[in-house]
Amino acid sequence: MSVTSEDRPWGSWHVIEDGQGYKVKRIVVHPGKRLSLQTHEHRSEHWVVIFGIATCTVGETVVKAGPGDCIDVPLGAMHRLSNEHSEDLQIIEVQQGAYTGEDDIQRHEDDFGRHE
Repeated sequence: MSVTSEDRPWGSWHVIEDGQGYKVKRIVVHPGKRLSLQTHEHRSEHWVVIFGIATCTVGETVVKAGPGDCIDVPLGAMHRLSNEHSEDLQIIEVQQGAYTGEDDIQRHEDDFGRHE
């Protein structure tokens, strides 16, 4: 049985739907927190901001995104999601690829000591 939600040091995620070749998650990032700088071998991601302001790093590009804004993360691209504001950030993440398991995360930098 796969995990459907998890608390992380930066917030939490919850799987909304998981099918062949895709997964949909709701991600909450607490104020002042950020996910690891990471890449994926097997999936791309599409982020839709629902609430709050996201600071999105994809490759060398950093953009701010608000409710309704979308960000694409191509397969293999270095990326990070940050919340530099005072309210929770909520996004919907759509993962597409042959494999969407949680172990397809290569952490390159991490505020919580989880990178290799």
